[in-house]
Amino acid sequence: MMRRLRLHSLQARLAARLAALYAAATLLAGGILIYQAYDTAGSLNDRELSQRADDLARAVSRDAEGAPRLVLPERLASAYATTRDDIFALRDRTGRVFAASPPEFAGLVEKWPLATDDPSYFHLTSLGSAEYYGLSVEVGSTAGPVSISVARTAGANAIVHSLLREFVFDVAWVSPVFMVATLGMAFLAIRSSLKPVQDVSRQAAAIGPEATSVRLPAETLPIEIKPLVEAMNRALDRLERGFAVQREFTANAAHELRTPLAIITGALESMQGNGEVAKLREDVGRMNRLVDQLLRVARLDAVALEFVAIDLNEVAAAVVETMAPWVIARRRNLAFVPAEEPVRVNANAHAVADAIRNVIENAVIHSPPDQEVTVMVGTDAHVNIIDRGHGVAPHEREKIFERFWRGAGIPNEGAGLGLSIVKEIMRAHGGYVTVADNRGGGAVFTLDFSAARAG
Repeated sequence: MMRRLRLHSLQARLAARLAALYAAATLLAGGILIYQAYDTAGSLNDRELSQRADDLARAVSRDAEGAPRLVLPERLASAYATTRDDIFALRDRTGRVFAASPPEFAGLVEKWPLATDDPSYFHLTSLGSAEYYGLSVEVGSTAGPVSISVARTAGANAIVHSLLREFVFDVAWVSPVFMVATLGMAFLAIRSSLKPVQDVSRQAAAIGPEATSVRLPAETLPIEIKPLVEAMNRALDRLERGFAVQREFTANAAHELRTPLAIITGALESMQGNGEVAKLREDVGRMNRLVDQLLRVARLDAVALEFVAIDLNEVAAAVVETMAPWVIARRRNLAFVPAEEPVRVNANAHAVADAIRNVIENAVIHSPPDQEVTVMVGTDAHVNIIDRGHGVAPHEREKIFERFWRGAGIPNEGAGLGLSIVKEIMRAHGGYVTVADNRGGGAVFTLDFSAARAG
């Protein structure tokens, strides 16, 4: 999955396209360079042959009878005498060969038309066992224009061709190295260029219902990405307004319901009657609890919690003391086991108390009569609430923390908000809530505040 995501990432796509472009450019440039190298080698060979023809023309003079003759300098004469790699033949205007090396080359040249000042090239395979490449050109001399044919064996260019082969080999292995280095630098450049986009992505991932006021910065982004980020910011504006309307409605509805419910509760408490009145009291009590939970949800969604150093022992003890009468009235027992030393955490005392209270209420509701609910504070900043009810099935241990979720067969005494409130409070404190089986039957809810421990 990660490999597929990497292949579909913008960095990977840009790098792949750049690699393909670089490979094509390298092949094209390499081909052009090799072609130019061989073309240049051919041009150099042609220039060398032309230079030899000019040297020979400068060595031409007239004899006593006015006919052209060739008097080679000692250096050139010895060079032509010691090797058959270089051959030449010189003709006057009548086509008569008056100088040639080797002599048999003269017989071939006499059959050719006279050269012009525009060089013509030839390839000889019939002069001995060697293969010759040469040119014929008309060059001016002190004895007048002469037609000069010069050639050299293919082996005479072995050094040049060896150098060319070395060049081709260097291009073959150096180009991939340069390509890898260039792609590496390009990848780093792409990565650094996309860093603002990655930073914005991380900020966008952190936006949730509890942080709808956050907006994504667009100043450092490429102009191609800015419209997308600005559109997302406008969508967040609409989302924030929608959340605000929803929170305001929840808080207002819950607040408006508290007064009539308080009046009804007071009236029912003063009434004497049969079991129907008692049932009405229970129903009104559940309504009061639902309204109280709705107000807690509204506060969690709308108000940022303020954190100070608190002692979990003190907060948990206060909650147990406050809830003891309510628990006893429901024919359950409530026990408190504090940690042996203060457990200091950076937290919101009211929110932590709400979390402990909601778990205790849940434990009492699911415990049989005359059973005990135990609240334990550990030195590891864990608060455990232990009941001896029916426990929580493994497949429901995540669902019970969802808002308004209630499992089948669970007593109808709440709206399914209590544990979801606990989860939100723990998330706000960087902690989490878990549920496990109790060895003696029932469930153990653990509130982990270890991430919020005070130094």
